[in-house]
Amino acid sequence: MEWLASPEAWVALSTLIALEIVLGIDNIIFISILVSRLPVHQRDNARRIGLGLAMLARLLLLFALTWVMGLTADVFHLLGEGISGRDMILIGGGLFLLMKSTHEIHNSFEVGEDSTTSVVVASFGSVLVQIAILDIVFSLDSVITAVGMVDQISIMVIAVVVSVLVMLLASKSIAEFVDANPTIKMLALAFLILIGVTLIAEGFDVHVPKGYVYFAMAFSVSVELLNIRLRKRTQTMKLQKKLG
Repeated sequence: MEWLASPEAWVALSTLIALEIVLGIDNIIFISILVSRLPVHQRDNARRIGLGLAMLARLLLLFALTWVMGLTADVFHLLGEGISGRDMILIGGGLFLLMKSTHEIHNSFEVGEDSTTSVVVASFGSVLVQIAILDIVFSLDSVITAVGMVDQISIMVIAVVVSVLVMLLASKSIAEFVDANPTIKMLALAFLILIGVTLIAEGFDVHVPKGYVYFAMAFSVSVELLNIRLRKRTQTMKLQKKLG
C-alpha cells in the first residue's frame, strides 16, 4: 500500500472511479430493462443483486487478468520482438477498447427508430441469469481500462468496489446526469481510445508515462465541467431574456 503516499496514485484512483461509473451506465440501463420484466415488488431486490453480480464479475475478471499479466515469458516472436502472455493481454485489450469505443461513438450519432415491444413477465431466476451474463460482457471494458491505467491491484479493486457502491446508491441520478450531458459519455469514450492506444504501445514494450495520460484526462474533464456550467448559465440567461 505504498501508493497511499503518492499524489499521482490518488489522482489515478479518482479518475478510475469516475471512469468506472460512466462505463457502468450501460450496465445500469440494461439491468433496468431486464428488471422491468419482473413484478414491481421484486425489482429493487433484482437491481441490487444485479449490481452485486456486476461487482463480483469485475473483481473475478480483474484478478484473472492480473494473473495473466504476470506471464512475462515470451510465447512467440513477431517482427523480431518477443511477445509474452502479458503483451498479448495488453495488445488484445487495447484493440478491444479501440473497437468498442469507436463503435459506441458511431452509435451515438445514429438515430434509432422508435419501436414498440410488448412487456414480457420473466421469472426472478431467469432475469438474474441474464444479468450475470451481461455483467461479464460489460465488465470487460472497465476491467481492461483499470489494468491500462494503474499498476497496483489494490487501486483497481478499490475503484471497482467504490464505483459499484456509488452506482448502487445513485444509479438513477447518475443515469439522468449522463443523459442530460451526453458529452460526458463522449469524453469517457475518448478516454477509452487514449487508454487503448497506451495499452497497445505497452504491449510492444513502448513505455508511456501514465502521468501524462492522467494530466490529459484531468485537463479534459476540467474543460468539460466548465463547458457544462457555461451552457447552463447561457440557458438561464436566455430564459430570463424571454421572460423579461
